[in-house]
Amino acid sequence: MRLWRKFAIGSAAGVVLAGGALLALDAADKAFPPPLDKADMLSAEVLDADGQLLRAFATAEGRWRLKTGVADVDPQFLRMLVAYEDQRFYDHGGVDVWALGRASLQFVRNGRIVSGASTLSMQVARLIEPRAERSFAAKLLQLARAVQIERRLSKDEILDLYLTHAPYGGNLEGVRAASLAYFGKEPRRLTVAEAALLVALPQLPERRRPDRNLQAAQEARKRVLERAAVAEVVGDGEAGRAEAVAIPMRRMQLPALAAHVAEAALRKQPAVLKHQTTLKKPVQQGLEAVARAAAMKLGPKLSLAMVMADAQTGAIVGEVGSADYFDASRSGWIDMTRVNRSPGSTLKPFIYGLAFEQGLVSQETIIEDRPADFFGYRPRNFDMSYQGDVTVREALQLSLNVPAVKLLDAVGPSRLMVRFRRAEVRPVLPPNETPGLAIGLGGVGITLKDLVQLYTALADRGQPARLGDGITGTPEKLDGEPLLEPVAVWNVADILSGVIPPAGAPQRGIAYKTGTSYGYRDAWTVGYDGRYVLGVWVGRPDNSAVPGLTGYGTAAPILFEAFARSGIATTPLPRPPAGAVRIALSELPISQRRFALNASGLLVSSGREPAPQIVYPPEGAHIDLGAKGGDLSPLMLKLQGGRAPFRWLANGKPLPDLSRRRTQQWQPDGGGYSKLTVIDSAGRAASVGVFID
Repeated sequence: MRLWRKFAIGSAAGVVLAGGALLALDAADKAFPPPLDKADMLSAEVLDADGQLLRAFATAEGRWRLKTGVADVDPQFLRMLVAYEDQRFYDHGGVDVWALGRASLQFVRNGRIVSGASTLSMQVARLIEPRAERSFAAKLLQLARAVQIERRLSKDEILDLYLTHAPYGGNLEGVRAASLAYFGKEPRRLTVAEAALLVALPQLPERRRPDRNLQAAQEARKRVLERAAVAEVVGDGEAGRAEAVAIPMRRMQLPALAAHVAEAALRKQPAVLKHQTTLKKPVQQGLEAVARAAAMKLGPKLSLAMVMADAQTGAIVGEVGSADYFDASRSGWIDMTRVNRSPGSTLKPFIYGLAFEQGLVSQETIIEDRPADFFGYRPRNFDMSYQGDVTVREALQLSLNVPAVKLLDAVGPSRLMVRFRRAEVRPVLPPNETPGLAIGLGGVGITLKDLVQLYTALADRGQPARLGDGITGTPEKLDGEPLLEPVAVWNVADILSGVIPPAGAPQRGIAYKTGTSYGYRDAWTVGYDGRYVLGVWVGRPDNSAVPGLTGYGTAAPILFEAFARSGIATTPLPRPPAGAVRIALSELPISQRRFALNASGLLVSSGREPAPQIVYPPEGAHIDLGAKGGDLSPLMLKLQGGRAPFRWLANGKPLPDLSRRRTQQWQPDGGGYSKLTVIDSAGRAASVGVFID
């Protein structure tokens, strides 16, 4: 009886001591948790729209450490890793007691370490809390940390940490960084030879680096393949074949695409590790390859920029800000897609579009290309020659300057600028200047991105898209009135799709327009099919002249090559809308057979008197008449052309009296938008929309 009492007391004491030990361990675990927060020090990544890596940035300490999860790597690699490093990984709680006992016994028998007992959990503990010394105390701490980690994380989460932090030599850490550096690909699909090398390197990463010690890397990979457990995973025959596969002898650069977009993404959200963009990696790779090749041909100090956008969504799918981001001689750090430059003749299609929309001309209308004087402004053609009588179609295809200015004079520069605002594009005028005829030949500043945004309207039946910044936010089609009516858009596309491609360029079924700014400072071309718009700019970032630089000779070949290298199949241009036809000259109405202006600058069609035109206020003008104060001043209205008497209407309501004068006063009843219309005695009308402030 006394013996049973002692046993009961001893058992109770054991339980108390065990409980106390557990409580002590729990208290220590809570007081000294593993430094898992250090595992969050990762490389920032910039991804394309499909999640593919465009560019990675080294960590603050200069390491390539890309976040990697179990789902990011080849399953066979994971099986090989566990078979080689920690066969009982899924069964133990951080410490493999059997492996620890075996290693201890071997050490006692041989007086040296024969095999290790380090589990993957213990390796993770060492990776997130590295220690310089290899002491018994450090090993005990590693054991304790492994147990702590197992209590906090699942097996897959522990593998995630190993896959992210395993050392691979130099500043490479993690399986993704190593796979990209040695194989040039993500580790989702690995061969047996590739997987075995990635399993072998972390044990002695510096000694086994393939780019510095090829033989050591080969021997290490061979040991992995010969391990019995690994052989069971891959099969003896496959392991033997893998041994014969060559090991890469050099380390490749990690993806470094879209330099300007990537830098902008980091500036916009510096604390974010993964930045999603709207870019498409294959498109971006193609555009950058074309840019590199073109830069070599262009010569020193010249740069180039490209923007490719989806006209239906507004998403930028490819963007090149300069010929070479790291080339100081070309000021490569400057993103030339966002710099205002003179667009040359690239705005002419919108002038012709307005003329088509207003019924002033058709494609076969005859227009004169001869020297002309517009109140002191004397435009000249690029080659200093003149073609005489040409069709409107020929005038746009040949990019003749005088016909374009004549049409702009007829439709009105202010009306053109108002249309640009419908696309949320505001070209920059010279200081203290109002819209004039020079804007038709490049007398404004515009960015390549904004120019592409304008052309999205031509690619999608007149409805422009708001381009995103390529980083965040959802691009979208713009609400409201179209930039041009569909029939006018079709006429422009029908003409531009007939422009001859540059020598040697394939016919891709695209419409395109070139432009060269005054003084050979900028070469442009913008092309589009039924879905995508691509804009190209070439020039010097310092705005210096480059003799011989032209849109057709310099930028257009790059456009066609970039379209081809983008990998995007050509989408046919939209079908003609209702009412869109190409009419022969002989079948045109008499009023559209020839376009001309009289000495006063008024439109004359086939000898008939000019139609009325409102010359003040201009279309879209904001006029301060004191609306805020409540005491509105009258507005003076002026017109040219037409046959008296004239009837004026304000917001659809006729003014009290007919007038034979070409000036009239109108007293608004309030501020805001108003539409003014004048009708002459022949029933011809003209209208403008203005804002009363």
